[in-house]
Amino acid sequence: MEPLGMEKIRSDEKPLTEPDEVVKIQTSAAPPKVHGNEAFNNALVKEPPKLFSSSSRILILAFFIGTLCSIMNGYEASLFNSLLQTPDFKDYFHIKNSGTWTGVVSSMYEIGSFTAFPFIGPALDTFGRRFGLLVGITILFIGTVVQGTTPETAKIGQYMGGRFLLGFGIAIAASAGPTYIVEISHPAYRGMITALYNTFWFVGSIVSSGAVRGALDLPGNTTWILPTWLQLMLPSMIVALIWFLPESPRWLYVHGQVDKAEEILVDFHGNGDRNSVWVSLQLDDFNSCLKNDGADTRWWDYRALFRDRASVYRLACNCIVSVFGQWAGNAVISYFLSAVLDTAGITSPLSQTNINIGLNCVSFALAILGASFVDRIGRRPLLLYTNAGCCLTWVAVTIATANYSHTGSAASAKATIALIYVFGAIYAVGFNPLLVLYPVEVLSFEIRAKGMAFSYLAGGAGKFNPLPFSFS
Repeated sequence: MEPLGMEKIRSDEKPLTEPDEVVKIQTSAAPPKVHGNEAFNNALVKEPPKLFSSSSRILILAFFIGTLCSIMNGYEASLFNSLLQTPDFKDYFHIKNSGTWTGVVSSMYEIGSFTAFPFIGPALDTFGRRFGLLVGITILFIGTVVQGTTPETAKIGQYMGGRFLLGFGIAIAASAGPTYIVEISHPAYRGMITALYNTFWFVGSIVSSGAVRGALDLPGNTTWILPTWLQLMLPSMIVALIWFLPESPRWLYVHGQVDKAEEILVDFHGNGDRNSVWVSLQLDDFNSCLKNDGADTRWWDYRALFRDRASVYRLACNCIVSVFGQWAGNAVISYFLSAVLDTAGITSPLSQTNINIGLNCVSFALAILGASFVDRIGRRPLLLYTNAGCCLTWVAVTIATANYSHTGSAASAKATIALIYVFGAIYAVGFNPLLVLYPVEVLSFEIRAKGMAFSYLAGGAGKFNPLPFSFS
């Protein structure tokens, strides 16, 4: 007899805890939320981005303006090197391709960049990335006017003051450009776009070299005044176009404008779909990583860069790459190519400008190739291979030029030119894409703007290394 209250289950009945019921209960529960690379890969599969959608036009414009910052940087940085190949410029200021005074005049641009360090973070963090870019552009306008009116006073001190202002302004503008691009671009294309940013530096250098070459046949001081005034061209284009761009959604989110940040993500990353996985992915990232009371909301607060060991390590990686990017040997080629070619026996202004243009064209093509390698090879291996190649090539350049100075061998002169091209190719493939991509990526959002200021501080200090070459 069965105990009271207990009923025997028939063999054709299923118990309440049958395994298939348990499976149904488990599968009805919400799946665990994924984050990081897994969430990114899931978004790629579920919602493949469309590069040429209607909403991507503004993002393409944003990238175009970012490249204008890089082109502008290349033009400003290489103009003095190009002008040293112009006899009228050297005669007017009584300077040579090398020497103490030439080194001092050249270094004023780097001193300006160095001095801008404490102002970069506040300019970018206080009123937005676009505002920071406009601050830098305004200073560039002033610096160009100071330089362009030098013939009215015939004072090299005024020209040096203009170079100082140009270096100051470009430090702010060239920090705002990549910071804005990395924050406004679609996550699926962010790495490639940021790597491509710095490759356009060579376009500015090509335009600078071409402008100087084209002005060689003009009368008198026009040969160097015209390329100087052309420095206004790119800043003017940026000022005209920047008003059509949205602000960085990350900056808006941190400064309490959450709804506006979400609208920008919906419009430009989600193609108008509020339920887009790309919108959800980035909002989750904002919620977990960004702080409304972080150090980036206070222009004077740099404590976050030294808050813990991880932050210090990020900052150190950022600065080391910036310094090594200037110590690889490129600074001598960038600022004193004319003197290097003189050493190799190539003294014709036309020949020097042709070599300069050719070098920049080759470097630009190879820099784009290098940008396509950053995701395949990896950031660190590419840096290691590039440094090794630059070191070996620069040793070969030194040997070739030394041999020419002792023997006058034409073969040594030709070898020097070839090795300069080889060096430029190696540097362009590895260093050029990573000089902006790596520092921006390694910094968290809270310390990104101020960290990029340290990047320019370190890079500016590193750019003083060609001075011994000039003095010697």
